[in-house]
Amino acid sequence: MNSLFNYDEKILSLQSFLQNQVKEQNRYNIDIYGLDDKPYEFDYEIGHSFFEELEQDLIERGEFEVHLLLDKSTTMLQLCFSIKGNVELICDRSLEPYTEEVDTEGVMILKFGDHDEELTEEISIINRNTTRINVAGYIFELIALALPMKKIHPDLRTESEKEYDYLVYSSEAVGNDKTEEQEEKIDPRWEALKKLKK
Repeated sequence: MNSLFNYDEKILSLQSFLQNQVKEQNRYNIDIYGLDDKPYEFDYEIGHSFFEELEQDLIERGEFEVHLLLDKSTTMLQLCFSIKGNVELICDRSLEPYTEEVDTEGVMILKFGDHDEELTEEISIINRNTTRINVAGYIFELIALALPMKKIHPDLRTESEKEYDYLVYSSEAVGNDKTEEQEEKIDPRWEALKKLKK
């Protein structure tokens, strides 16, 4: 009897988890069917559960405020995101967790067409019969793109700047013309070709 009670309790717990997860994902749904051709504004507060439910290993914890301006026209949707917050990362050097501040913006254009197709990272075609879009994926991509390539703890950043050598690029040719002339004279193939040319 006790094991049956535990089994029922586990099922209820799993159902509750799945319902919460569906609710979390539904928060980022926007019903576009029937919207007038004009701008709309949406605000989202993102917590740790947002990153936990996505199938990714890049970000585990973070808190963000997202402002979305959706501009609907007869031919497309223009999504303008403004994202501010912080994310917990692991330092590549010390392997210690630290908080990285993120402040980024991005634009996504969804053009109405006969099929679904991604043209570029910023432009996609969606079926004109689409009634609902979900912006969670766009938000995650913008946050991920705003993260630094090298994850260095703020306390170690000044130290790392001193250690790395800087490359200096110049449009001027290295060396002088005399050395180039000497190299040309040394190579007998060039000499033979010059004779043929004359």
